[in-house]
Amino acid sequence: MTDHTGEEKVAAIRHWLGAGSINVFGLPYAGKDTHGSFLAEIFNASLLGGGEILRNSIIPPHVKEAIDAGNLAPTDDYIRIVLPYLSSEKFKGKPLILSSLGRWHGEEEGVLGAAEESGHPVKVVLYLHIDIKTANERFNRSMLKGDRGDRVDDDKEKLIVRFSEFTEKTLPVIHFYRDKNMLIEIDGNPDIDDVRNTIIDKLFEYATSVS
Repeated sequence: MTDHTGEEKVAAIRHWLGAGSINVFGLPYAGKDTHGSFLAEIFNASLLGGGEILRNSIIPPHVKEAIDAGNLAPTDDYIRIVLPYLSSEKFKGKPLILSSLGRWHGEEEGVLGAAEESGHPVKVVLYLHIDIKTANERFNRSMLKGDRGDRVDDDKEKLIVRFSEFTEKTLPVIHFYRDKNMLIEIDGNPDIDDVRNTIIDKLFEYATSVS
């Protein structure tokens, strides 16, 4: 099964999205980067994740210590280091797929403001919903495959910390976007093609309802 719901729907979403951005949230192993990469490809967008930016930047020792332990980076450091990337010249005029930009409740307004100012306003937020049991199963399969590279925070104990950080700090972010009627919830449990088809269908419904 592939489908991905047809070029007409994709074209309509692409037109609605313009140079805006889609912010994608979910537990570790919910498929944020997998489905984010798919969206970046079909919408000719760039995939941009705060965690990836931090891991590939020169950052203060206390920030590195926090993220290596599975914790979120302190908000002030996160905003200072990550948000300026939205204004990079290489992204000008292109849409962005954001992988959980602003995971700590209280960062939402900063993300929305920086995205608007950079010419990539956040048009919608996707929440890929899976349970912790599924996340653990995917973690175990990924460790066997070795398909995530050498990430310091990819071990069993730190994964527990990351789950806790999501529940305590990121779920309120999801509620924030839901209250602003910007949230699309996606069941992230089915196979990849089913999830992708659901994402496109729901994006199309949302785009046509707000246009």
